[in-house]
Amino acid sequence: MIEIPTAPRHDWSRAEIRELVELPFPELMYRAQAAHRAHFDPAEVQLSTLLSIKTGACPEDCAYCPQSARYDTGLERDRLMQIEEVEDAARQARDAGASRFCMGAAWRSPRDKDLDTVAEMVRRVRDLGMETCLTAGMLSDEQTTRLREAGLDYYNHNLDTSPEFYGTVVTTRTYQERLDTLSRVREAGMKVCAGGILGMGESRNERAGLLQQLATLDPHPESVPINLLIQVEGTPLHGIEELDPIEFVRTIAAARIAMPASHVRLSAGREDMDDALQALCISAGANSIFYGEKLLTTGNADVERDRALFERLGLRPEGGDWAAVEAAAAAGA
Repeated sequence: MIEIPTAPRHDWSRAEIRELVELPFPELMYRAQAAHRAHFDPAEVQLSTLLSIKTGACPEDCAYCPQSARYDTGLERDRLMQIEEVEDAARQARDAGASRFCMGAAWRSPRDKDLDTVAEMVRRVRDLGMETCLTAGMLSDEQTTRLREAGLDYYNHNLDTSPEFYGTVVTTRTYQERLDTLSRVREAGMKVCAGGILGMGESRNERAGLLQQLATLDPHPESVPINLLIQVEGTPLHGIEELDPIEFVRTIAAARIAMPASHVRLSAGREDMDDALQALCISAGANSIFYGEKLLTTGNADVERDRALFERLGLRPEGGDWAAVEAAAAAGA
């Protein structure tokens, strides 16, 4: 039986992670909660807000993504937002209680002239006192350095799934290219946000393979978003059999045990989860959420619904409390 690690380790085998996932559910939850408490206050949840700063017309063929130019999903394409619009959205997110502002751009990789604008967005958001995160596709060494110099805290680049299942979901970018981007981000001195998507038709072994890829990065990603596939009509994965919710919770718990000092974020798909399932995910070690009404191009759980759930569960924003959130909102009104 695998012992609960007292410190992060980076030599996880897939078999070990699968053994975690397959533990009796009460034992798995106990181990995940013990790992969580060793590194975090279990009553705190980190709140992030995600804004799509450039939507649609992406040349990639990711089978889950409505932003791909290859699929007819009815999504309206938008150009890169104005800097002032992004700054205003970040201010509203901060006043609603978010401590991190994440910006997403539907690019295979950013053009240098667009990166100048994005770098200024990063500076403006940091000036509001928020942590910054960006996802904008693959980066060169020079681009990574420019983002670090602008003050970017986190760069998000998900692995999506296991290496062997990846080719059934994406063919326009290799798995190694994703790993290379993460390596550049780390070498530039920024924090890494990397996770994956569950419910794309992968097996339990392949879900364990995704976690093993993440858990053998040294250091671990500081933020690990675990997404549940949102099926969008017009994408190749629309209509696929939905993942068993308990299997999703098991994967969250295994992620918490394998990467005990990382924020594990309950990400896409949360809008369709009832309060009981969200509470299970939090009990399994999820301690970060996307907070706001929209998640890139799809819905997200409503802010007031989140507040009501967290108050029922006795949870508070990381590093603060709801009274401070309400005071900030009143000051910004």
